[in-house]
This record gives sequence, C-alpha cells and structure tokens, in this order.
Amino acid sequence: MNKHATPDLKAASIKGGVHVSQQHDSAHKHVAGNAVYIDDMPEPAGTLHGGLGLSTVAHGVIRSMDLSAVRTAPGVVAVLTAADVPGENDISPSAMHDDPVLADGTVQFHGQPIFCVIAQTRDQARRAARLGKIEYQEQPAVLDIWDLDPDTDRQVFPALTLKRGDAAAALARAPRRVTARMRLGGQDHFYLEGQVSLAVPGEDSEVTVYCSTQGPTETQHMVAHALGIPSSAVTVEIRRMGGGFGGKETQANQCAAIAAIAAKKLGRAIKIRLDRDEDMTATGKRHDFVIDYDVGFDDEGRILAVDYVFALRAGFSADLSGPVGDRALFHCDNAYFFPDVQARSALFHTNTVSNTAFRGFGGPQGMVGAERVIEEVAFAVGKDPLEIRKLNFYDAMGENGARNVTPYHQKVEDCIIQRIVAELEEGCSYARRRREIAAFNNNSRFVKRGIALTPVKFGISFTKTEANQAGALVHVYADGSVHMNHGGTEMGQGLHLKVAQVVAEEFQIDLDRVRITATTTDKVPNTAPTAASSGADLNGMAAQDAARQIKNRLIDFAAERYQVPRDQIVFLPNRVRVGNQEIAFNELVRQAFVARIQLSAAGFYKTPKIHWDRSKGRGHAFYYFAYGAACSEVSVDTLTGEYVVERTDILHDVGRSLNPAIDLGQIEGGFVQGMGWLTTEELVWDDKGRLRTHAPSTYKIPLASDRPKIFNVALTDWSQAYEPTIHRSKAVGEPPLPLAISVLHALSDAVASVAEHKACPRLDAPATPERVLMAIERMKAQADGPTSGG
Repeated sequence: MNKHATPDLKAASIKGGVHVSQQHDSAHKHVAGNAVYIDDMPEPAGTLHGGLGLSTVAHGVIRSMDLSAVRTAPGVVAVLTAADVPGENDISPSAMHDDPVLADGTVQFHGQPIFCVIAQTRDQARRAARLGKIEYQEQPAVLDIWDLDPDTDRQVFPALTLKRGDAAAALARAPRRVTARMRLGGQDHFYLEGQVSLAVPGEDSEVTVYCSTQGPTETQHMVAHALGIPSSAVTVEIRRMGGGFGGKETQANQCAAIAAIAAKKLGRAIKIRLDRDEDMTATGKRHDFVIDYDVGFDDEGRILAVDYVFALRAGFSADLSGPVGDRALFHCDNAYFFPDVQARSALFHTNTVSNTAFRGFGGPQGMVGAERVIEEVAFAVGKDPLEIRKLNFYDAMGENGARNVTPYHQKVEDCIIQRIVAELEEGCSYARRRREIAAFNNNSRFVKRGIALTPVKFGISFTKTEANQAGALVHVYADGSVHMNHGGTEMGQGLHLKVAQVVAEEFQIDLDRVRITATTTDKVPNTAPTAASSGADLNGMAAQDAARQIKNRLIDFAAERYQVPRDQIVFLPNRVRVGNQEIAFNELVRQAFVARIQLSAAGFYKTPKIHWDRSKGRGHAFYYFAYGAACSEVSVDTLTGEYVVERTDILHDVGRSLNPAIDLGQIEGGFVQGMGWLTTEELVWDDKGRLRTHAPSTYKIPLASDRPKIFNVALTDWSQAYEPTIHRSKAVGEPPLPLAISVLHALSDAVASVAEHKACPRLDAPATPERVLMAIERMKAQADGPTSGG
C-alpha cells in the first residue's frame, strides 16, 4: 500500500476504492514475519525489563513481604511495589477505585500482581519475581456464582433491569410455561501477541508508551493517573496488535502503567511482556454467566412473556462488568419480539480475576439465553426450533406492525432477518437435510447427527454515548501523496485499510497513494477504544470529514484560479476535471500548495440519534442492527461425546461492504472463535481459586482441523445500512461471533435424538465432549423411565 506507483490518468476507476476487495495492507508482512509488533521494535540503549510477582492466594491480607532475595538476584535493578506508585494506585475503567496497579495490603485473586521486578533481561526479571516471600492471612474466597443471590450477595456495580409490559401477569396467565436455568462458560482471549508495553522516559514529566492496546486514549489517561501527571505529558502509540478481541481494551493498562512508573523512576526505557501463563492468569476474560429464565407461551409456540436473570462472574473489581451485563440484556431478545418481558442483571463479586470486554461484549451471552428459550418452547410444543424462531421474529422492515419494540423500548426499524433466514434455509437445503438426518439417525446406533439454523440481530453503537465519537487527521503533501491517521487501532481486522479506502475514494486517487500510520494520542486525541464493532463506522466517517474539508478547499481554489463554477469541478480517477480540461490530482495539489492553500485537516464524527437512560432502562441504544444467520450440522459419537462439525452455511449482512474480502475473513474468524467458546474452550478454577487452564496444554482453542468440513460463507448482496453510515456499510467485528450458536444447538439436536426429541436436552456451554456425553446419558435415562434425572 505504501509502494509508490505512477497513477493512471486515463483509468475509468481508481485502484482500491470502497466496495472492492483489497488485500489486508499488512498481509504480506504477516506471512513473511516482517510485521513489526511492540516486541519487535528496536529497544533503546539501556532498556530494562519487568517481571511480575503474583499472589499465591485467592483472598487474603498481606501480613509480611520479604523481597530481599528478589533485590539481590542476578541482574535486578529495582523492585516496585504499591508504595512506588507516584499518583493514584488505581486503573479502574469504571471510576470505581477498585482496581490497583499493584495490590496494596490485600490480595483479591490468585495471580494478582503485587510487585514488579526490573532487571537487565526479561529472564532475570521473571526468575527473580519468584523469589519473593509473602505471608498472608487468608480470608474466605468466593469462587463461583451458581449459588449466589442477586438480592443479598455482593455486586461490583449497580444492576440493570429492562422491563416492558407486565411479565409476571403475562406468565401467570400463559397456557404453557417453562422455568429453568443454564450455565454459560467464559473464554480466554488467547491473542497471539500477549500483553506488552515499552515505556520510554522523556523530558520533564513526559513519557512515551508503545503499548499493545485497543484504547490508546484510555491507556494514556490511566498512565497519567498512575504517574500523577496531566494526560498531555503521556503519548501512547500502537501500529498494530497481534490480536485483541476486547482483551486489550482495559487489560493493557496495567502493564503500561507499571512500565511508565519504572521508566520515570529509573530514567531508562522499560519493557514488560507477559508470559502466556502469566497473561492468562492475571488478565480478565469473557464473563461466564448463569441464566435463569421463565417463559410463557401458547400451544403454537408463540412466546407471550419472558422473565430473565442474567448473573455474571465479574471478578474482584468492576472493570467493564456493568456495561457487559447491560449489553447481555440488550440482546436477550436476539431477533425475537417478547410481548411482555423483564430482564435483570446480577454482577457478582468473586475472588477471581476481573472479567472484561470480549468480542460481543455480553451480547452473545444474551443471545444464548434467547436461543435456549426458543429451544425450550420448541420441545414443549413438539415443533422444529426453526419454526418457533420464525414464528417469533420481530416485524420485518416496512411492516410497521406492533411487534417491533425491544425490551429497552427502541423500535426495530431495519429488520431483515426474515429474508436472510429464508434465503439461507433454501440455499442450504435445510428441510431436505433435516429429513435425511432423521433417516440417518434411525439407522445409526452410535453416531447421531444434528442440525440447527439460528439467527443474529446485533446492535451497533457504544451504549456509553460519549464513546460514539472519533477523530482523524489527513495531510495531503505537495507531491499529491496522502498521510492518514485516525483514532482507531489495528488488530488484524483491516480497519486501517478500510479507512484508507474511504480516503482514496473521497479524493479519487489510487489506494497506494494513501499512507497508513501508527495510531498515536499526540495526533488524534480523546478517542474511543476500537471496540463495539464501531471502528470503521466512526473512524471512516471522521477520515471522510477530514478529506472532504481538503477536497472543498481544492475545489474553491480551482474555481477561483480557473474561473469556473464549483459544480463544474469533478474529481475523476487520479485527476480533476475543471471546466473543459482535466488536471492531474498531483498537479492540482502542487498548484494549491504554491497558492498557500491549507492541505491538512482534522476530521470529526459523532454518531447521531443515539441516547440511553440507564436509570429508566430505555432509549435508542443502537444506531442500527446487523443481521445474519448460520446453519450448522454435526455428528456426535454417543459412546464418547466426541463430535465433528460436518458443515456450516452462513449468510451475513454487512450492508454495502467496504471490503468484501476483509469482511468474509472477519465472519469466518468470528464464527470459529464463537464455536470455540461454546464447545471446547473451558476455564477451570480449583477450590483454591487457581486457574488450572492457563496454557494451550490445558485450554483448547479450535484448531484448523476443527473448522466445519464444509464451510460456506456469503454476504447478502442486496442489503445496505438503514442509516447513512460510511458508504452504507455495516459493522462486522462482533456480529458474526454468535452465528456459532448454531453449532451448540446442532449438538443439542443430536443429543435430543437419542430420546426421539421428546425433551429439551438443556445442553450447557461449553459443550465439551464430556458435557455432551453427560447430556446423552441424561436423555437416555429420561427415555427409560419417569423416575430418571432431568
């Protein structure tokens, strides 16, 4: 992208504009190993390295701390404790003052950082960190949420209730009713590049931190907070991350703050890079949930009322658990209209690591609850779950009926799920395959197959209104080349490329004329984290605004210089038509520079329409919704619980895609990551609060061989954003992940077949082979007699 090619002045279109598939700007570097991440950067002379000393109990008071052996270990230069934090010993993103940089007096989870060793090498720092002798007065620890009570047990943040209608009254009069609960596991981010920061001290109070962070502005503020200096003295820069998935939205702040504190204290550059085991032990994960549901419905399977409680394991501090719980409630309906509904969150405090943002941010957990309710109704009335899904959809766009209001009182005005599901159902031959699977299962004693088609409706926007803003900086140089910078961060998802395509399209120049640069807080301030799937929506619009400012100045200049009306100046591929003549873009820019026209602009964008009142549980929380559907088929060995995903078909709505190739990759990756969450990725803590699944040897992410044997992914070729988004595209980061719910329900369908689909299997997640086998045995017992377990 940064290779300079001679532009074609006769081309009918530019190379690399919007709505065109383009290779990721760093794809060749990823493959060749040339992409520079934080740990690849040349280290400044004299760089020292940090290693963390972690707690060995889940909850306790520190009675004594002997670090003498640490300080005298080979290569050790300094040891930092909470006493060395010059500013506030807090990095709470929720302003709850409950998340210390280093534990002070009390430890609240096994693996909590207590001190940091600074040594000549990383190996020396890590080895020395193990030599600390700390005595604790252990306290009782809360390690699970199954038995906790939302009304009496401690929560880390005020809970939310969404309510529309009278769920209790509607449930009481419903002809049919089911009440149950389910457990839904968490997930480690397992980014390829772990948490890493390199802090370089500057003059006076200044410090520059190169940090693998999704939120440079928040990291900047947290570092300044910990150092006791203004944010203007801290610069945070990130060119690319080796994966983030939400795990670097707040979790990057701790290493950044510690590295910066050490750098200013010692006057040396400091690098901290966590080992995989340390990373998994000391950083937060996707929240695991316990979901209670009470659903009322009629004999046809039409849902009349639902009452939910979504309880989550927050961990020891608030972090982002409040908004994660909120978004779970926002998606407890998925694509379905509930006439009367109540949904409550419970954000339980536990003595485990504080859970945090993860792709979907609670939304997928809400959808799992919705789909369990659908499944319960389907088994109760003896129908295919797909029939129940279609029966309960929101009204389609344009119907203007009464079934279009969410539990948070926002109207669903852009619902296209009916068409997506209909096209996928026909395209993947769902009905024929269901008949074939039934015949197969009748003739197969030990291997059973299952199939499920599930929808997705995902709301796009930060529910924290002030986060829905972005800035960008665009320079056009005198030779016609363009420098682009914006507040979004690149973590492999192709955001920088998409924004560059927007700028190229605006100027009508080839993509290779637009240079992508590192995200840095000294160019674009006060930015939102790259999260909530809003990166391209926000930053693309901000960059477009900046480019249009410069473009309008060029038009004004050309109109005055060549004495033609503004409407006779048209930007064509790599050239500009001015009246009856065409001038190369580069030449027009050169002339403008000579005429002292400003060729730089700062762009800005804020999402319109959105508002949210948490105290009332109502508002226009999302700018629009993204839709999709997936159909998955599985084979299950009923003797072992092992299974294979035979086939998955996906049809997904990204509006008018900015870059179809990138979007298809996001859908494929999101689906596989979601499949891992719901099937093989299991987090296990022992009775001492120790995470036992803290490495790839014990924590199983999907392998390439775990992908569906047949994997068909397509974009809708007819949809466009209902609202005026950037070139009418839609977000694609998070919405594809819950498409993997189809795998969980296909497994459930296979399990149900051992008892002739007479009862809901209530298969919890992650649906590991062990859990699948236990569900099979439970179904067999139910089929054998009424006294069996349920």
